Amino acid sequence: MTALLVRRAEPADFPAVARLTVAAYEADGQLKDESGYAPVLADVATRAQTGEVLVAVDDTTGQVLGAVTFVLPGTPYAELAGPGEAEFRMLAVDPAAQGRGAGAALAAACVTRATELGCTAVVICVRAGMAANAHRLYERLGFVRLPEKDWSPLPGIDLLGLRLDLTAAG
Repeated sequence: MTALLVRRAEPADFPAVARLTVAAYEADGQLKDESGYAPVLADVATRAQTGEVLVAVDDTTGQVLGAVTFVLPGTPYAELAGPGEAEFRMLAVDPAAQGRGAGAALAAACVTRATELGCTAVVICVRAGMAANAHRLYERLGFVRLPEKDWSPLPGIDLLGLRLDLTAAG
């Protein structure tokens, strides 16, 4: 298996992050019937100003394989995070690089970052009907469904709230 390195994105990475994020969302069918979300996904520079954009890169080639945005409550990209919680959004792996562990490495890096910052939990939202492998990834990491955190940003788009309690881990 390819060795992966997860690090903070640099401005030189932003075009690759924008391309792979939009491509991953399109491949997953998450941009159908939507106008306006692809430009938000592609605006990596704005996300990087108020959150931490992390990338998974192939340690041998340096190719960016995936990316995620880690945010704290009260910042522009936080949707669910409350006091003491961290959140990650826009986790995406280049469709050509899926199955190489980049998604799991990025999610784990967000959990590690939340722990370093003293957060008590990590929250995320996933689209209802999203690929089963994404749901399995979050279950493996210990995320549990919180129906009270479910919400809908637009008619027909249902997001499920998930939470990982960091205080129970030992």
